[in-house]
Amino acid sequence: MNAKKRALGKGLGALLDSPASEMQPRYEIERDLHAVGTVAHVPLDLIQSNPYQPRTDFDQQSLEDLANSIREQGVIQPVTVRKADEGKFQLISGERRCKAAQLAGLNDIPAYIRSANDQEMREMAIVENIQRENLNPMEIAMGYQQLIEDCKLTQEMLAERLGKSRSSITNQIRLLKLPAEIQIGLRKELISTGHARALLSVTVIPTQLEIYQDIIAQGLSVRDVEEIVKNINEAVEEEEKPDPSNKKEEKPVNARYVDLQKSLSAFYGSKVQVKTRSGGKGAIVINFSSGEDLERILKLVQKQD
Repeated sequence: MNAKKRALGKGLGALLDSPASEMQPRYEIERDLHAVGTVAHVPLDLIQSNPYQPRTDFDQQSLEDLANSIREQGVIQPVTVRKADEGKFQLISGERRCKAAQLAGLNDIPAYIRSANDQEMREMAIVENIQRENLNPMEIAMGYQQLIEDCKLTQEMLAERLGKSRSSITNQIRLLKLPAEIQIGLRKELISTGHARALLSVTVIPTQLEIYQDIIAQGLSVRDVEEIVKNINEAVEEEEKPDPSNKKEEKPVNARYVDLQKSLSAFYGSKVQVKTRSGGKGAIVINFSSGEDLERILKLVQKQD
């Protein structure tokens, strides 16, 4: 009886690419010692875990749900294994299906038997892991980075294998540059990927963290954060420009006020200037871009009263 191997996703499918295989009624060690390239029912007690499996946490309720589905419909998509020593097999992909099949009380599972070296084992395990639908952005970013490092891939090569654009790969990996606290927020879905990407445009880590806390405390939208970041960056650029007016009564900003300007700009989400004059006098100037922006700043000022 012939049955075509089900597609496993563009990236993983490319790695597991092979012709249609023949489904055998039962795998028999003595008869099929060289059954590479076939799909057969392999005893679960002969299948060893993939030593390169990057995923260690399996949700128990999710496994129970899959086990119930297997009891009703069987294992729809075969797992993938390679031959190991002493008539056993190593799992390449499908560990969740194996665990659920054991919970469902099955003795064997349909498995595509293929040849694979250690490098291919590692690559396919990671690819299957990052193609799951319920991954958070940080898990995807770390999966991409692990593939690049462990499998010696460039971002272009990775994009081609996963069927994605290079820019999407680059943007995802950039999330790993965020402070640990913000990465945790992404994992827990306290902020969105859009928020995180906007924060990447802020070069000062304390300022990133301040805006991150404001996102959570005030429920700021991605657009709000983008506007705040834009104002901060414009303020920083303005500070770096020479003063064309060259007014004698104003002195250059003292070095100790630079951090103050940055922190105030981050707090108010707008350009803030500290201007000093002779005699220790000076002024703090808070810029606003519209009437709505002024109202927002006034509310922040009132909270400090």
